[in-house]
Order: sequence, then structure tokens, then C-alpha cells
Amino acid sequence: MSLTAALRAQALAEGFSAMGVTRPDAIPEAAGRLARFVAEGRHGQMGWMAERMTWRGDPAALWPEARSVVMLAEVYSPDDDPMTAIARPEAGAISVYARNRDYHDVVKKRLKRLGRWLIERAGGEIKVFVDTAPVMEKPLAAAAGLGWQGKHTNLVSRALGNWFFLGAIFTTLALDHDAPGVDRCGACRACLDACPTGAFPAPYQIDARRCISYLTIEHHGPVDPALRPGLGNRIYGCDDCLAVCPWNKFAVRAREVRYAARADLIAPPLADLAALDDAGFRARFSGSPIKRIGRDRFVRNVLYAIGNSGSPRLAGAARDRLADADDTVRDAARWALSRLET
Repeated sequence: MSLTAALRAQALAEGFSAMGVTRPDAIPEAAGRLARFVAEGRHGQMGWMAERMTWRGDPAALWPEARSVVMLAEVYSPDDDPMTAIARPEAGAISVYARNRDYHDVVKKRLKRLGRWLIERAGGEIKVFVDTAPVMEKPLAAAAGLGWQGKHTNLVSRALGNWFFLGAIFTTLALDHDAPGVDRCGACRACLDACPTGAFPAPYQIDARRCISYLTIEHHGPVDPALRPGLGNRIYGCDDCLAVCPWNKFAVRAREVRYAARADLIAPPLADLAALDDAGFRARFSGSPIKRIGRDRFVRNVLYAIGNSGSPRLAGAARDRLADADDTVRDAARWALSRLET
């Protein structure tokens, strides 16, 4: 068995769903696409994209000694239909990936174990990355044959659908490289049509400034009032473009129990969430990726959802936040009340 084949077998044994290998210089078009994205301002408030464009656009520049990039996929497919929460206006819709443990911690530990196995087996050096480093995981994963970037810009796989996390191991070892993935979106535009805020200017392009995942997680301060109605009851992230992808008919069940949704995070009542203070927020979302956005931004999202609920029963929850210590929360409370009273 070759080293690459043995590594693939070990990756599956560790709990990963798929593995592919590519070269650090396999995505030469990425730098130009990223530069255009930033030049057009589509990155919004994510200044770190502009600050580290050199590394992000060229994996070989991030670590010149690397000779191979190992891309790993880890499935987190939901057991339920995430779109059902959208139809419950008095409850909050939370993105599937955030309804339990923070995937950064789970995936990184698995990557480190696999990396240690590789070093013990063949020597060399490694660096592992999960989402937070200046690494363009999706183009690299496509180059490594794990799938292709769909029209919603997320990775799609014939074998896994599109519910999976990506992790990377850069290594100084020369491994066998896989053939890149082939685009199989065809004429389908289900993901483009599903977006509530029109975040896709064209197929294979996204404007983060209109994306609900960006608006509810990365964007600080008030959200553009024109976009608030499109948020609906989505209070952390958005799954619409992922959920409608026809390739999900091939999705497999998640093997990691820590990705199974917590009962209290499946369509939680908006009134309860609006009442959270900082201590209550931290306690409720301990170990969750939701914790990183902080109480104020989260309650802001909840108040937008209350304003979109059309339910006079929630007016009291919004009214209680009119004297909140945070300016943005107070603004969201006023907006919610104006919607409900109208």
C-alpha cells in the first residue's frame, strides 16, 4: 500500500468522510478571483481577507516548504429538514453546523491525530488548518478531487452532498495527487433562487454584504434596514442554498455525535433568547460556535427575527430591550416594535 493510500485509510478510520491530495500551487486562478472580490467590496467588514490576500490567494506562499496539501471532508448532515424552522416565525432558525459543538475544535483535533500518524509513518513536517487561517479550503478541496464549487460557491460532492466541513494538512512530504473535481451543477439554479436576500450576483459569485450568514455572524453594528426583512427568523447563519441542493440526495449521515443538534437549539423560542443577558448567553452557548459573536450581536439578530415574526405576542420581548446597554440592540428593538405595531 502506498503512503497516500495508507493515509486515506487512516483518515477514514479517524472519522473523516473523504480525503484528497493536491499541490500547493494547484489553484493559480484563486489569487485573481480573491483580488476582484475584495476590490469590489464584496467582503464587507471582513478586513482580514484584504490584509492576508497574499497567503490566502497562494497556498505555496503560506508555507513554501510544503509539497502536498491533504484536504479532508467531515460530514455534518442534519437529521431533520432545516427549512422547517423557517416556517416557525416565533422561533429562531440556527444554521445546522452551529446547533451543537464548535466544529473547529472537533475537526482540528482529528486533523492533529492524523498528522501525527503521518509523521510517525513517514517523517516530514505538517501544518493543520481549519477555517480560521488564510487558506482557501474550497478551491483546494476541489483541486484535490473532493468535489466542485457549486453555483452557491460552496463545495458539492457526488458522494456526500454539500453538508460537510473541510480541513487541511499541509506537509513537506510528496504524496500522490488526486484528479480535480468536475463541475456537475449543469443548468440547475436552485441554490441561487433560494437565497432570501439575493446574495448571488451571478452563478459562482457571492456578495457577502447580502449573505445572511455574513450579516448574522460577521457583520457588526446595525444591518441595512432594507435587508432585515429578508433575514426572516434566521438568527445565526443560513442554510437555504445548501438545503435545496439536489445533490443532497446522496448525503450520508454524520458519524460524529457532537454534531447532532441539541434539543434547545432546534427552533428555540425568540422571546426566551431576547431576554438573555451576557451571563445567560455565555452559559447557554458554551462550547458552541455561536458564542464567538457575543450576546449583543446575537440579541440584535433575535430582535430582527421578532420584527419579522408578525406576532404581536412578541412585542413585549422587543419592548424590554428598548433600554438595553448596547446601541445596536436598542436600534433593533425599535425596528422590531415598529414592524409589529404597524
